[in-house]
Amino acid sequence: MEKIKINTEYIKLDQLLKFIGMASTGGEAKVFIFEGLVKVNGEVTSQRGKKLRKDDVIEIEKTKYVII
Repeated sequence: MEKIKINTEYIKLDQLLKFIGMASTGGEAKVFIFEGLVKVNGEVTSQRGKKLRKDDVIEIEKTKYVII
């Protein structure tokens, strides 16, 4: 599981996808999310603006990330 350190209260899901290099644009992040390729805490989400906070676990294409 890869650790993602943020220095703010939260990061939005689409911003996280860009931050980790999974998407290069917001539109590309939107496609990943709406195609059901992203899970947050074990559940598929369609909210691209979902706020991710410390200890949230994000799974994308069998790779897991945790917010620290």
